[in-house]
Amino acid sequence: MPLDEVVAVLQDLNEFVVSLDRLGSRQASGTADEHTVGRFIADWDVARRLANARRVISVALDEQLSEEDNAEIDALCDQGRFYGADTFMSRSIDQSS
Repeated sequence: MPLDEVVAVLQDLNEFVVSLDRLGSRQASGTADEHTVGRFIADWDVARRLANARRVISVALDEQLSEEDNAEIDALCDQGRFYGADTFMSRSIDQSS
């Protein structure tokens, strides 16, 4: 995995973690509304940058691991929690009751 790609991914992830932490603090103090996070995601092109980070890591794993190992990792990733999926939404509703 090229070092420049690793550094770029780490920079993006660091920006997201620090920025989301700051947004959470602003929301807790009442200086940010419910649209602030959405604006951050859109303005900072978060979806595309995270997709690129996933691609960089995936390519590196594909090159390092066997086809069987990669298939196992893919299966584990498919078991993730995805916003908007029926199971996630119903689980969130159940927990708020």
